[in-house]
Amino acid sequence: MAFNILVADDSATMRVVIKKTVEMAGVPVGEFFEAAHGKEAMEILERNWIDVVLSDINMPVMGGMELLSEVKKNDDFRHIPVVFITTESSEARMEEARQQGAAGYIKKPFQPETIKTILYDVLEKAFQHKIEAPPQPAADADDDDGMDF
Repeated sequence: MAFNILVADDSATMRVVIKKTVEMAGVPVGEFFEAAHGKEAMEILERNWIDVVLSDINMPVMGGMELLSEVKKNDDFRHIPVVFITTESSEARMEEARQQGAAGYIKKPFQPETIKTILYDVLEKAFQHKIEAPPQPAADADDDDGMDF
């Protein structure tokens, strides 16, 4: 299964570095999408299927925390995990991001292994229902153990 990834960062260079790092980490990517700020990221979300958002926190127009808030309050997007990749490293900021629903937090500068570990963890949690073991065969209609859910 390949994932469509949206990278939101006001630095074009950082977007290239993040994309290259994700590729080096072996994450199966369908398409990369890029946004220079949160408002542009929301426009991309409206037009495309996105599986995960990798976002900076400090961006012009709309920052990462506001982007996270917009994603979480939208019924169509709230299931999309948002991972911050940022220089913001205070415990208070990380806790604020967690409380608002961020799926992960990566501090810049980062190692490729860090992105790989966090991204795989986030994707596994978000898409577990798509990669779990195949469904079990249906039980016989006669076999009523009273455990219907």
